[in-house]
Amino acid sequence: MQERHSIHGTWANRWIFILAATGSAVGLGNIWKFPYITGENGGGAFVLVYLVCILLVGVPIMMGEALIGRRARCNPVNAMKVTASESGLSTGWQAIGWMAALAGFLIFSFYSVVAGWVLNYIAGMVRGDYIDMGREQAAAQFELLLADPKLMLAWHSVFVVLVMLVVVGGVNKGLERATRIMMPALFALLALLLGYSFTTGHFTQGLEFLFHFAPEDLTWDSVLVALGHSFFTLSLGMGAILAYGSYMPKSASIGGTVMTIAFLDTLVALAAGMAIFPIVFANELDPGAGPGLMFITLPVAFGQMPGGQLFGFLFFLLVGVAAWTSAISLMEPATAWLVERLKLERLPACLILGAAGWAMGVLSLGSFNVLADFKLLGMTTFDFLDFVTANIMLPLGGLFLAIYVGWFMQRTAIMDELAMKNRLHFNLWYGVVRFVAPVAVAIIFALNLYQKLA
Repeated sequence: MQERHSIHGTWANRWIFILAATGSAVGLGNIWKFPYITGENGGGAFVLVYLVCILLVGVPIMMGEALIGRRARCNPVNAMKVTASESGLSTGWQAIGWMAALAGFLIFSFYSVVAGWVLNYIAGMVRGDYIDMGREQAAAQFELLLADPKLMLAWHSVFVVLVMLVVVGGVNKGLERATRIMMPALFALLALLLGYSFTTGHFTQGLEFLFHFAPEDLTWDSVLVALGHSFFTLSLGMGAILAYGSYMPKSASIGGTVMTIAFLDTLVALAAGMAIFPIVFANELDPGAGPGLMFITLPVAFGQMPGGQLFGFLFFLLVGVAAWTSAISLMEPATAWLVERLKLERLPACLILGAAGWAMGVLSLGSFNVLADFKLLGMTTFDFLDFVTANIMLPLGGLFLAIYVGWFMQRTAIMDELAMKNRLHFNLWYGVVRFVAPVAVAIIFALNLYQKLA
C-alpha cells in the first residue's frame, strides 16, 4: 500500500510523539487521584496489579489507536472510515471516531473549568493568599471561588485561550513546539518539588504510604480500581491517541513507543505522590482528601511551611502545565476533523471550536452557582458531562475500538503498521486485544454505570 501523509504534518521524531502523548495522559487525575488510591489499596501490591492492568488493557488499546491513526494519517473520524474501507468493512465504523472526537470536546468543556481553578490558585500563591491559613479558611476560600461566576469565567476564558493558541499552530508550530517546552518544564517542576519534599522530614513516611507492600489490603474492589484507572489514565477513547498517532513517523515502533508512554505516565503519577504526601504528613493533614487535597489541604500545607509560598506556586504551576498539555490533546481531534472536512484553515477552525468549548464551559461553571438548580437527569451540567463522558462514551469507545482492531480490521494491515519482528510478541498482543481487553473494558463500563446509578 502506498504510504499516506497527514496534511497537518508529522512529529519531528519518535520522542516528540512520546512526550506529546505523555502530556496528553498526564493530567489532574495523575497528581491527586493515583497516589491516593495507591496508598489506600495496598501500596506496592496495588502498583503491581495496576501495572498488570496497564499491560492487559491500556497498552494494547493504545497500540490499536496509534496504529489506526498512523495507517490512515487523518483525523479520528476519517481514520476509522479509511481503515474500514481498506478492510472491506462498512464505513459505519467511523462512528467510533465521531464518539471519540465528541468525547474529547465535551471533556474539554468542563476540564477547562477545573483548570481555571488551578490558574486561580497559581495567582493566589503569587499573592501569598494562603500564608498561615487554616483548613476552615482554605475551605471557605475555595467555596468563595465556586460561588463567584465572574471570577471562574475569567480564569476559564484564559485557559481556553491558552489551549487554542497552541492548537492553532498545528503539529509542528503548535503542538510540537509546546511539547518541547512544557514537558521538560513539567519534569523539572516535579523534580524541584521532590527535592523540597525530601527536606520536610517526612519523606520516608510518604514512601511508606505509597509503597508499603500490603497484599492484605488488596480487595476485588482494589483490582477494579486499578483496572479503571489503567484505562482512563492513558487518554484512551477520546481521539487523542488516534490523532497524535496520525502524526507519528513511519520509522517509529508503535509497541516500544506506547510502552514508554505508559512507563512515563506511571512514573509521573508515583513521583507526584512522593512529592505531595511528605508535605501532607509534615502538616498532619489528611492524605485521603480526594479532589479537596489539591484545593484545600495542600494550600494549607504550603501556607504553614518555610518556603511554602514559592513551592506552592511551583506545585500549582506543575498542575497547570499538566492540565494544559492534556487539554491540547482533547481539542486536536475535533480541530483536525474541521480542517479536513470543511477545508478550513487552522485559525477559523480553532475560533469555532474554542468558542463552542468556551460556551459549554460557561454552562459547566454555572453549575456551581447561578445554574446550580438547572439539572439534566437530576445532575448539574458539570456532573452530567462528567458522567456521560467518563461512564459511557470513553468505555464504549475503548470497547468498540478493541473489538474493531481485534476482530474486524485487516490483519495484514495491522501487521504492516506494527512491524513486529517477533511473531510471538505480535500474537500475544493480538490475543490480548481480541479477548482480554474487550472483556476488561466491558467490566469497567458495567461497574461504572452500576456504581453511578445504584
